[in-house]
Amino acid sequence: MAVLPILTADHAVLRQKGKKIRTSANASLQRLIDDMIDTMRDAYGVGLAAPQVGKSLQVAVIEIPEQEVLVLVNPEIIKRTGQRQVEEGCLSVPGYRGLVWRSETVTIKALNRRGKEIRINRATGLLAQALEHEIDHLNGILYLDHLVAHEKLWKIEPHAVVPETEAAGMPQEPGR
Repeated sequence: MAVLPILTADHAVLRQKGKKIRTSANASLQRLIDDMIDTMRDAYGVGLAAPQVGKSLQVAVIEIPEQEVLVLVNPEIIKRTGQRQVEEGCLSVPGYRGLVWRSETVTIKALNRRGKEIRINRATGLLAQALEHEIDHLNGILYLDHLVAHEKLWKIEPHAVVPETEAAGMPQEPGR
């Protein structure tokens, strides 16, 4: 496995819709998934989408505390309910966080890394936020596009980004 370079917001691939995967049973896709997991963990991320590592494909990985890594191939949001404002960051927008609009609950369908269809029903909290964030990446959308207002983006100091396991009180995602 390898840690891949993470592209920043000015890279054109981050604004392209990723290509659907026809089969998840190939070795190169499995290697990409493993490398994405390593990269996400190395950067203390909650999630990572293939476009963030320069691959315009519909693949994302998510890891939130006390849950196994989710591998999502060709994910689609099939239902959203409610709306809430949350603080968000992104590994492709280092050094910044912003206040964005996200759904209260999200239902998605996708394929797992073995090509089996999965469904996540009524996800809430950090999982719902991460699902929307990563699926946005697969469609060429950045969290900056969901800012409550332009002044709701602020610069953070590098020491302000801490792994979630070290955060006290309210969860702080180091970025996605």
